[in-house]
Amino acid sequence: MSSSPTPSEHVSQRSDSVSGLNHAVYQPPFYYQCAINILKPLYRLQVWRRSHQRDNYQQEVAQRFGKHYPSRPIAVSDNVTHHGVIWCHAVSLGETNTVAPLLEALLAAGYQIWLTNTTQTGFARGASRFADEIAQGQMSHSYVPVDSPVVIETFLAHVQPIAALFVETELWANILSKLAEQRIPSILVNGRLSASSFASYQKIAAVSRSMMKNLTLIIAQDNESAKRFRQLGASSAQIRVAGSLKWVINAPKQDSSASEPCVDEQSNTLHDSISDQMSLAERFGVTGRPIWVAASTHSGEEEIALSLQQQLLSQAALTDTLLVLVPRHPERFDEVVELVKKSALTMARRSSDEAIEAATQVYVADSMGELMIWYQLADVALVGGSLVDIGGHNPVEPASVATPVIMGRYTQSCQSVVDKLAEVGALYQPYNAVYRPVTTSHAHISPDTAAPASLTDEACASAAHTAGDIRAETALIYQQLAAWLCDLALAKRAGRAGERLTRQQQSVLTRQVTMIEEVIAQQSHQEPL
Repeated sequence: MSSSPTPSEHVSQRSDSVSGLNHAVYQPPFYYQCAINILKPLYRLQVWRRSHQRDNYQQEVAQRFGKHYPSRPIAVSDNVTHHGVIWCHAVSLGETNTVAPLLEALLAAGYQIWLTNTTQTGFARGASRFADEIAQGQMSHSYVPVDSPVVIETFLAHVQPIAALFVETELWANILSKLAEQRIPSILVNGRLSASSFASYQKIAAVSRSMMKNLTLIIAQDNESAKRFRQLGASSAQIRVAGSLKWVINAPKQDSSASEPCVDEQSNTLHDSISDQMSLAERFGVTGRPIWVAASTHSGEEEIALSLQQQLLSQAALTDTLLVLVPRHPERFDEVVELVKKSALTMARRSSDEAIEAATQVYVADSMGELMIWYQLADVALVGGSLVDIGGHNPVEPASVATPVIMGRYTQSCQSVVDKLAEVGALYQPYNAVYRPVTTSHAHISPDTAAPASLTDEACASAAHTAGDIRAETALIYQQLAAWLCDLALAKRAGRAGERLTRQQQSVLTRQVTMIEEVIAQQSHQEPL
């Protein structure tokens, strides 16, 4: 599963400036414009069906279709030079979390931010993550405008951005052409293009080419993505490789209405991470129990997690194991609770303020903004979106607090990060050839729970051939999970390896901020239209 590029695919990782901003405008093909005009009313109907019962429905419609927007962000500090408004678009919750440290760095540098989201989940996360900045006027927040030229022109006239940032993959042809027309630099940050996304973009080659050509700069996560962006029509001069922002330690701000007092969710030292885990265990009354978290789970993953928990409880050494189950989407909380009830496992529910008792086997953490607490509390983290074909959520979050990670096969959204963590033994993924387990301790582990060894390239190829057997993959996940929970000292050593690696990767934020500011500086020196 390694995504290491060949030498011929190498793209310069220097943060030297983009040579000469391209002022050519590449219009999307006519058929794309026709499709947008046809789909626009259908999209409005879709928004109504999805959101008309929500309190913010009228706000959502007004913002998506260019009828009304919040006020522009303002400069609130006299201690820094104010540079103007940067528009940043993050599709959903994951992209919002990923880009949050970058936005905070830009705010600290004197920029104001206009944040847009596509999904309801992303919008809710943006509102909570940046509640203080929005309240102070440093940041404005809205739903993204539909990709209609008239709506986009209205939006840009209101926001007046000096640059536009797009996070990871989602791009819109009319938005990019309008930005190019107005000489507003457009930058793809943390750019990632998986094989499946690349194939989809290839099917609309003319549209994709116009988008690639209209982008001012593509800051790619890795060389494989950079290669695919070039194949879609971007030039090498447009592309820089800077690593993934997923590595940046991101301490999410908690909802002030949370029932428990706020804790420091990101420890600065290894000693802090251990002491914080102990204090959390005392607070929740779980000291001395093996604990694992199944985090950001999707439909189909909770069943697997509950089955794994039942198997763990059948082991003599693991009869008091606690599973913390954290569904990804709030609208599924009740559904997941019903699944736990059907499993016959003893449950407590976070949203009901139910205490974790000695007999509690599953704790449903149906709350928002507390994920890092559960990662810090746990001895092992199973990161969701990887057992079903979602692409995998960010494994750096648990790694940053010295918690070892397990993921399934579907990690195309973060494969380069997965591989790096696997190489140091901090993350286990079945059939990943680069996984190198940390040295085992002297604690006794039964043969049934012994950790699976790393695979040779030949063995990995053979395993991949038979990887369609989900039961075999789940058995390997159980084996590693049980091995770590039976030997918490070994699990902590694996977690420490991930924590060290995470700290080494923090410079990616500085690199991406520098590249963005270079493009903005170049644009400011261009002759006006």
